[in-house]
Amino acid sequence: MTNPARSQKLAESALAASARASIRYRTLRIDGQDIFFRDAGPEGAPALLLLHGFPSSSHQYRNLIADLADRYRVIAPDYPGFGHSAMPDRSAFAYTFDNFASIVGKLTEALGLGQYALYVFDYGAPVGFRLATKNPERISALIVQNGNAYDEGIGDFWEPIKAYWATHAQPEREAIRWLTSIKATTWQYTNGVDDTAKVSPDGYTSDQAFMDRPGNADIQLDIFYDYRTNLPLYPQWQAYLRERRPPTLVLWGRNDEIFVAAGAAPYQRDNPEAEVHLLDTGHFALETHGAEIATLIRDFLAGKVG
Repeated sequence: MTNPARSQKLAESALAASARASIRYRTLRIDGQDIFFRDAGPEGAPALLLLHGFPSSSHQYRNLIADLADRYRVIAPDYPGFGHSAMPDRSAFAYTFDNFASIVGKLTEALGLGQYALYVFDYGAPVGFRLATKNPERISALIVQNGNAYDEGIGDFWEPIKAYWATHAQPEREAIRWLTSIKATTWQYTNGVDDTAKVSPDGYTSDQAFMDRPGNADIQLDIFYDYRTNLPLYPQWQAYLRERRPPTLVLWGRNDEIFVAAGAAPYQRDNPEAEVHLLDTGHFALETHGAEIATLIRDFLAGKVG
């Protein structure tokens, strides 16, 4: 006699296996740079663009892509200087959020993504909000995971970085170089997690391997300096949320010390219909709550895109 629950579980496992098998690892030339991206799911399905943070790459979405690709066309690029994308010399390429947004925007156009849902995390927030405010009609929905757009989300972690913004001098630059070390990278993944055994070392060791390439640490310090350009744009991003009211899902590791939990609730101030979930974890919430996040995303997007 057929067991319906077992049949359902087998069907779900088959779908997940098919989604993993469908992931394509591609590179396109955008503005003279080789941009690597992960591409999964049916080409005609509703699109979901996943934007990574520091010091990670599209690798941080390795499991989420498989969880969603049965239903969505999932695209996850690496910015220049991150992951498998090109790492041009600092003298030949300006590592700025404006340039990252321009390249990602051109990638979506090259792939024919006329409209897409947007998942933004950490650095992905300033990249994604630049895309959203430039072409709001292209954003079908917004998923924010520890991605800041409010002054309330900037905690004490940023004080040494603000000192660097104020002077742009070598002593302040060197004072934050430790943020490119394996100690700092591991801390980003494990701080605020109730049981660090839940965090796979694959994420932080992969990130560190790319950051240990000659010259990459200085690229990262350049990007830290450019982050100062994001805060003056917060009012513009908030106006976008108020005026356009995109369907918005906010997922936040409540124990994050980089972008603190106080940065989550203000999304509802500008978009009262935003759905907000605080998770008992830290900055890289996907590492410990990936299955829960995938379920929340599937429930949220159902009926909103496509």
